[in-house]
This record gives sequence, structure tokens and C-alpha cells, in this order.
Amino acid sequence: MTSITVNGKLHNIEANPDMPLLWVIRDILGLTGTKFGCGAAQCGACTVHLNGEAVRSCVTKINRAAGQHIVTIEGLSPANDHPLQLAWNEMNVPQCGYCQSGQIMSAAVLLRENPNPSDQDIDDAMSGNICRCGTYQRIRAAIHKAASMQTEGAKL
Repeated sequence: MTSITVNGKLHNIEANPDMPLLWVIRDILGLTGTKFGCGAAQCGACTVHLNGEAVRSCVTKINRAAGQHIVTIEGLSPANDHPLQLAWNEMNVPQCGYCQSGQIMSAAVLLRENPNPSDQDIDDAMSGNICRCGTYQRIRAAIHKAASMQTEGAKL
């Protein structure tokens, strides 16, 4: 039995300790906002926060997450009103949308660590998240928008 806290709720999970956190989140807990992309930590679609750090849940074993705090896209904001989510919508970022939860989770860590990133800061921080539709310019614009929302008083 492994105990993890996901989106503020404690869960006791009966699973192989080597099971990827992604499958615990999706298949056991039923939180399907976190996506399977490549299974090799190369695309970023499965990004979640582990104690505030952006990690690839497809290669993070449940035993590494034991006793830790995990936040998924569902836990980023209960009302889907996190500044990044609002900016994503306002800037019409998603095309197919598949990678977007991982993009937002990576961007949330960036803005927490650097509340006023430059284009280069954004490009560097987001380089591990792949968008097959190529919405990178809109992603960058939405991150700038969310940063400005934060400056204006929205909470990240």
C-alpha cells in the first residue's frame, strides 16, 4: 500500500511500486486530464507537480511519489480559473488540446519561479513540452498574459 496526496486528498493505493504515477492518476484515481503522450518523458503531456516540481508522470514511479503531494491539472484550480487557464482560453491556445494540460502545468512552475519571464525564459522553460499542432506562439503569448494577470493581482 502506497499513500499519496493528490490535489489535497490522501489516497492509499494498492499497486506495484514500479507502476508509473500516470497510470495511478488516470486508471486508479480516474483523473484523466493528465495525458499519455510518449511514455518516455520526452513530450510533456503527462506533466504534474510533485511537491511543486514539474515532473513527467509517465516515468515517475508510484514509490517515488509515496508520502508526497501531487497536483494534477484538475487540482491546479477547482473552478478552472487559474490565470494560466484563463489566459489559455483568452488567447485561443489549444488546437487539438491534447498537450495543453502538460503545457499549463509546466507554465505554472515557470511563473511561480519567474513571475515576469522573457520570451527566452519561456522558450527555455517550455522546451520539453511538445505541441504537435505547433501552437508555440500562442502558448508564449498566454504565459505573458498570465504573468500580467498575476502582476494585476490574480493568484497563481
